[in-house]
Amino acid sequence: MKLSDQMLAQVEGQKFKIGELLLKHTSLTQDQLDEALHVQEESGMLIGEILLKKNYIHPHDIIKVICHQVDIPYVIDINVDEVDPHLTIDIPINYAKANEVLPLLETDYSVSVVIADPFNFDTINDLREIFKKEIKLMVSPPLKIQDAINRVYEKADRNLVNTLEDEFDESLDLDGPIDILDAGADEAPVIRFVNSIIFRAVKENASDIHIEPYEKETVYRFRINGVMTEILRQPLKTHSAVSARIKVMAKLDIAEKRMPQDGRIKIKIAGKDVDIRLSTVPIQNGERIVMRVLQKTSKAPRLEDLGYHGKVLEELNELSQRKHGVLYVSGPTGSGKTTTLFAILGRINSPDKMIITVEDPVEYEISGVSQIQVNHKIDLSFARALRSIVRQDPDIIMVGETRDLETAQMAIEASLTGHFVLSTIHTNDSASAPNRLIDMGVQPFLIASSLAGVLAQRLIQTLCKSCKEHHDPTPEEINHLGVERVPSDATIFKAVGCPKCNYKGYQGRTTVAELLLITDEIRPLILEKTPASTIKKAAIAQGMMTLRQDAILKVFNGITSLEEVVRVINDEGDEDYEPLSTAEL
Repeated sequence: MKLSDQMLAQVEGQKFKIGELLLKHTSLTQDQLDEALHVQEESGMLIGEILLKKNYIHPHDIIKVICHQVDIPYVIDINVDEVDPHLTIDIPINYAKANEVLPLLETDYSVSVVIADPFNFDTINDLREIFKKEIKLMVSPPLKIQDAINRVYEKADRNLVNTLEDEFDESLDLDGPIDILDAGADEAPVIRFVNSIIFRAVKENASDIHIEPYEKETVYRFRINGVMTEILRQPLKTHSAVSARIKVMAKLDIAEKRMPQDGRIKIKIAGKDVDIRLSTVPIQNGERIVMRVLQKTSKAPRLEDLGYHGKVLEELNELSQRKHGVLYVSGPTGSGKTTTLFAILGRINSPDKMIITVEDPVEYEISGVSQIQVNHKIDLSFARALRSIVRQDPDIIMVGETRDLETAQMAIEASLTGHFVLSTIHTNDSASAPNRLIDMGVQPFLIASSLAGVLAQRLIQTLCKSCKEHHDPTPEEINHLGVERVPSDATIFKAVGCPKCNYKGYQGRTTVAELLLITDEIRPLILEKTPASTIKKAAIAQGMMTLRQDAILKVFNGITSLEEVVRVINDEGDEDYEPLSTAEL
């Protein structure tokens, strides 16, 4: 915990009395206090800063004695059983945790709250605006408050589903999209609860919903901007009802709990189509459920809006004008590969081009593009659809994913017969794609002759513009980035957190990418089945910007933070290369 200037000033103004209280109420000794006073006379530093710097006291020791001075109750144990959960309705849990505050009791004229920092006037004023009443303070250690927050908010969330029953609306029409906003108050509690979870996920732009049963409770988590965030916890006894309801919506077998199942749910939220891909797997305490949330849109994004810039953007523009060849976009699940493919298609799409796609599922519905939905129930796979659409005489073919030898061979054969093919592949970086295709069984000479390029990408969080703060990197951070020095015109920021970004410090995501062009120097390496590291070194020698370099450039431009680059990129195997010069960036 960081002490505010007001606290340290309070200590300085009453240093002798504070010293006596610290001796009385903390582990501070007289010798330590005398030493600090001597340092204070020589340096002019605040007495509180000296004691903290020497680790003679804990930050909250000062708050504790200040409370004695100003008659604010200081409590060690917070009785959460006496806290009214309804007081937290208008206070998000992230706000409560960030500001270490929890409302405890409401009367006709006041609200009593427990707070870690009694000088946090911004938070106190916020509470005064929320409750429109006098705010009475109590102070407690931060860890005690955080624990109380978790227990009170868990109690509030549990009240939502304390009447869950194994009852479902069998008359609900599951053949068409379900409009979850039509859920009435007379519906079973489990239906309303599941609908509220899905609605909240869509509202918060979550890409995935995770429902995880453990020994005593079920944990609900969202993946937002690539980061897992815990939403709520429920008693384990409610899990079977929630699981069954979700499986009914996806038309799965609710009686089968021993085998994994996959399904799909189509819903409407505020008139917008949302496609949910459902996966269930049996674990020790029940079925673990993951729902991938896909919000359909008819507008393809632009490459510039996704974060592409400079040389990579120019080279993608050139590749998109090719008449034949294969362009792969690689990266892990959830890294935005399909969105990038549609951004490229958006540049190509014109009345004089015939474009056909094979997808699972169709995420963007674009005018002028013929889109085929994969359907495994009738054996309409990527490879089978691709075999048929070649006879349709398309100019450009987009295959949602290359996951097996048959699909890879069909894509390459289509490119060799005069089609430009776009697809995705799962590899860690661009240089690993040729070897991945070879591992599938594709002949190296076919890869070398048909492959035009491989675009590897990741999604990293962008800093909130409202609260990001300037940051001077330490020598250790500069060394970790692998740069010689920070450019003079660099603007490096760090994440802070504010109401606009829900106190996370980040809003939205952008793309970092590397584009491997298959040049005359790279083709022989593919034919010889050269390791990916050698291909990457050759590409870097030709001027390829790596994922890490692109991420560092976005740090220097104030788009993201050092911590985010470390979290997402984690060097991606670039440690074998020489440190980057400023000119390279």
